[in-house]
Amino acid sequence: MPSRLVVGAGSTARAILDGISGDHDRLHVLTADEHRAETLREDGISVTVTETYRDAMADLAVEPATVVVATAEPAANVTAAEVASAAFPDAYLLCYAGYDATEAQLLRLRAVADRLIEPEAVVRDHLSQSIGSAGTRTRQLQQVLRDIDDHLAVVTHDNPDPDAIASAVALGELAARAGCEVSLCYYGDISHQENRAFVNLLEYDLVNLDPEDDDALDAYDGFALVDHSRPGVNDQLPEELPIDIVIDHHPPRLPVEARYVDLRSGVGATSTLLVDYFRRLDIEVPESIATGLLFGIRVDTKDFRREVSPEDFEAAAELVSRADMGALQRIEDPSVSGETLAVVGRAITNRREEGSVLLSCVGQLSDRDALAQAADQLLDLEGIHATMVYGVLDGTIYISARARGADIDLGEALRDAFGQIGSAGGHADMAGAQITLGVLDSVDDREESLHSIVSSVVNDRFLDVVQSRSHRLLGRMNGRTEYATDGYSELTGPGSDEHDTA
Repeated sequence: MPSRLVVGAGSTARAILDGISGDHDRLHVLTADEHRAETLREDGISVTVTETYRDAMADLAVEPATVVVATAEPAANVTAAEVASAAFPDAYLLCYAGYDATEAQLLRLRAVADRLIEPEAVVRDHLSQSIGSAGTRTRQLQQVLRDIDDHLAVVTHDNPDPDAIASAVALGELAARAGCEVSLCYYGDISHQENRAFVNLLEYDLVNLDPEDDDALDAYDGFALVDHSRPGVNDQLPEELPIDIVIDHHPPRLPVEARYVDLRSGVGATSTLLVDYFRRLDIEVPESIATGLLFGIRVDTKDFRREVSPEDFEAAAELVSRADMGALQRIEDPSVSGETLAVVGRAITNRREEGSVLLSCVGQLSDRDALAQAADQLLDLEGIHATMVYGVLDGTIYISARARGADIDLGEALRDAFGQIGSAGGHADMAGAQITLGVLDSVDDREESLHSIVSSVVNDRFLDVVQSRSHRLLGRMNGRTEYATDGYSELTGPGSDEHDTA
């Protein structure tokens, strides 16, 4: 262990000493206070009582790797810092300015210190975190959490992705600290192998709600939604269910009602918003939660290439030192299921290209998350700027769309195409939709196969919207208007679930 020298034994220095590990063999303290020196010696710390730092530092048997100067007097700190800088030029020098330090003293400390702590600046920073709109927002969240009678259900969107899961876990931690019993809930499945590895490796305890169980929600006294904003829209909660908390980064299409609402569409991930709460509440993010939040940000921003903001970078930088990077590596390299490979194969075989748009119906599914991976894979084909892959599972058509280098908003396009007959939405470059097969009962030709019926309805609706928006994806398409082939920048991350159906 590298040696450490601490100059001072007052309250600030003592707080620093208390934060240092219990191994004091390589720790030495210089102080002018004999009484405090005795107290430190009783704790097994080596102490020299002196008012002349130069001689005391020269007498040290081992040159320290770190020097902390933290007396209560600014003048004494300046003297000690300058002596330590000259005596131990290779040591890391951390200096505490002390209250009421003059500008001249601060300049001298800044000239020699590797890191200078100014108490007035610390107070200002703390106040800036506590007041203003951001501080008010944090206090309001705390108040609502404290008002929950007992048991809070934090609910993700259906078939949650890493951003939704990590945000739920993080909000659950804040709720538990506020005195709530917490359950982290979702409807649907976590079927993508990367998402399953994410949950299993980080040992997140999630509750899979049964939509057929009418009494399942009676166990909860409050409800929070993360990564989506309305009950009954991309979750299977009752639409009229009162919601206590909503935290989401997707812009809503309709007003959102809850006791506390935090909608910040300027960031790339809901996980970024949760990091902000931990920071403002001065709570260190536990390792498993930091790992999840970092992965959530990376997936939702396509490794910081899609809809990323400065806040996303700042949050990720804060999480890196606390996250388990080894676990992240294992999460990102899971095995691929045979069903996923089969779906990708059918998507390639059944593909239909219209200009730079690729459409593919893969038929019956057993794993809806395989659609997202197929849409990602097909986007790599030369000349393709947008893909839409879809299939049928349990009486529902699931659609996954991806785009790059094109001038269309996929989320809006899918809403226009399928919003009236199902639910749809997402990002500009990554979107999805769901349509129940019941709406296809009006199809006249009963001789057609299910595959043909689904393909006809889905393809025609989507292509009609693409053409009506007059963007430049289609090129020459079955005698329709010719479009120049241009693109729009839309990327997505592996493992993402399309979920913005509001």
